[in-house]
Amino acid sequence: MTQGKANGAGSSMGQGAAIALVVLLFLGNALNYVDRQVLALLKPTLEAEFGWSDAEYAHLGSSFQIAAAGTLLFVGWFVDRLGVRVAYAIAVTVWSAAGMAHALAQTVQQFVVARIVLAAGESVSTPAGLKAAAIYLPVKERNFAIGLINTAPNIGAILTPLLIPPFALAFGWQAAFWVTGALGFLWLAGWWFGTRNLKPLGNIPERARVPWGVLLRDRKTWTVIGAKFCIDAVWWFVLFWMPDFFNRQFGLGQGALGWPIAIIFTLAALGALTSGGLYPILLSRGFSVNAARKTSMLFYALVVLAMPLALLTDNPWLAAVLIGLGLFAHQGFSTNVFGMTADVIPATRVASVIALGAVAGNLSGTGIIEFAGWSLTNGLGYGPLFGICGSAYLVALGFIQVMLPKLELAARE
Repeated sequence: MTQGKANGAGSSMGQGAAIALVVLLFLGNALNYVDRQVLALLKPTLEAEFGWSDAEYAHLGSSFQIAAAGTLLFVGWFVDRLGVRVAYAIAVTVWSAAGMAHALAQTVQQFVVARIVLAAGESVSTPAGLKAAAIYLPVKERNFAIGLINTAPNIGAILTPLLIPPFALAFGWQAAFWVTGALGFLWLAGWWFGTRNLKPLGNIPERARVPWGVLLRDRKTWTVIGAKFCIDAVWWFVLFWMPDFFNRQFGLGQGALGWPIAIIFTLAALGALTSGGLYPILLSRGFSVNAARKTSMLFYALVVLAMPLALLTDNPWLAAVLIGLGLFAHQGFSTNVFGMTADVIPATRVASVIALGAVAGNLSGTGIIEFAGWSLTNGLGYGPLFGICGSAYLVALGFIQVMLPKLELAARE
């Protein structure tokens, strides 16, 4: 990464500091998804031990989503007022402790309490990461960094299913929660020392008051909220229900679930990485900001149409590839939504707008998780859910076009 200045003025960030920041944000976002995915991967074991029904398992997932949505109402204020460095440190401390607390749970209610606290801490990660990119990195480097940071959940989601199920079989399910939670405290030490010399670009303040009235009257804010509501349901459905889908549809046991899930999230990672490069390539070929963003989004919205075809095959590996193409498309589309937000929203409001978008995404995630439990309990299976996934991105792009027919870069604040 090169050094850069906002509008040619103000302080600049050295190459080494920029790389360190992106690496730490990447690792933090990866750990975020390691901790939240462990429960889904251990579902067969925990279901057998505690006798959970599909509906009870769905309630565990929806409690996480509702808690995250409620917390996210305040996350933007929290990050904007305390600054990225302090806010993120507090969040990782909370979610790592909550992740470890799962090992002590013995009832559904105790798991719910642990999930709620985990959700509260983890809800800070994305708004904090995107605000850090917006205030510390120049525009040309920011989009690549956002794409890389958005790849992190997939790396966590690739490694977790490969490592956690066999680890849990060898050492017990409690050990899986203890170890994944402890990783957050190791990251915390790196974050605290590695970010101590960060300086924002130009005159952008690290802490600022959130102008909620202005925020909620801005069509750009509601554009992000609506887009996230449409697309995030797909992510949460895949993250929470795919281990069950492969167990139920193909008879894969606890020890065999890791590989198809890893394939899915490997393709998701490729989606995030390629999307970070597609937008600047289109810009370099003469596309406007508006055309480059929306062309990228249209490409991914069309790719996701392959996902429902997973229901038509009896081969779990082909199903994993088709679902993986859906997450490839999700991550590509999502990265462009994040990039659009950083482009069109003033930097001092980015964390707040992303947090509001995440509220909407968690609420739609709650809906699809509960709907999945209802659909499976009532014999409808996974068909309606995959239908929702296939159409979500074209609906989101249509909403963006209606709300913001022309995307333009916001003035730096």
